Amino acid sequence: MASGIGVIIVILVIYVLSGLKILNEYERAVVFRLGRLAPYRGPGVAFILPVVERMVRIDLRTVTLDIPPQDVITQDNVTVKVSAVLYFRVVDPSRAVTEVANYLFATMQLAQTTLRSVGGQSELDDLLSQREKLNARIQEIVDAQTEPWGIKVTIFPLPIDLLEPFRAIAQARANNAESGQSETKK
Repeated sequence: MASGIGVIIVILVIYVLSGLKILNEYERAVVFRLGRLAPYRGPGVAFILPVVERMVRIDLRTVTLDIPPQDVITQDNVTVKVSAVLYFRVVDPSRAVTEVANYLFATMQLAQTTLRSVGGQSELDDLLSQREKLNARIQEIVDAQTEPWGIKVTIFPLPIDLLEPFRAIAQARANNAESGQSETKK
């Protein structure tokens, strides 16, 4: 009988210890109790009932996403390679988990689409001379779209590869000059 109680106590201690989770200052635990959302927990020690509750860790620090170079055709039909870096942070961990399947991927795709869209609505001169205005516009659009997901976009700097449009312009001029020379020879 005493050994049976000892086994039960050992199992109970293992059960309790397996439910203890330590969350850093910058982390929150979104908890699902039998599939239903419970209030998020953290930082510090959090107890998750094994089998009954499931925990998803969310990092509240600022995330830096490198947006790969996007080919953008401006209003004046110049192809420009535009790349950017997106800085954002999770402000509501529960919504970041429940409103979108993968908030990192969704934010990246939204930023790429917005970058191409806003760049396509601008002329090359605007891209080069009014970058801060375009940065603010893109940031405003992405922030408004990610707000229901519990995400706040903080910075969206827009560096532009300036060599590509000038290479395209130089190539077009060279082609025009070459076609003009071939016509004069005829």
